[in-house]
Amino acid sequence: MTATVSDGTNPFILLARITVSPGKLNAYLDLAAGVDAEVEASEPGMLFHNFDQDSTDPHKLVWSEVYRQSDDFLFHADNPPVVDYVGKHADLAESFTIEIYGTVSQVVIDKINDLGVPLQYFPTTRVGFVRSERFA
Repeated sequence: MTATVSDGTNPFILLARITVSPGKLNAYLDLAAGVDAEVEASEPGMLFHNFDQDSTDPHKLVWSEVYRQSDDFLFHADNPPVVDYVGKHADLAESFTIEIYGTVSQVVIDKINDLGVPLQYFPTTRVGFVRSERFA
């Protein structure tokens, strides 16, 4: 994927969309709860980490994540509890896609592409702002 990239020092939003296989929702929610607790304890650069359920289809779930900067995503992707979660995901879910909102470093795009997860990338236009003093 060729896209606009940044030096990686700005915050961004990542949405990971998952469709859980029929009959496996409770097991998936248990898996998600475990990784969520591990991420909270080990990733200070993860500013927001939430797991939401589609109100019209309970098998469709979305991780909403806000990262302080690109390096924080790279840490997340290699964090052992996250690696374990991704490994177990394949037995419980039908699909996994990632959307990024905000401009990230090329290394983030390369990492997601190396994982083989479908990616939609929405780099920042010239419109918008970040209150960066809150992320220092």
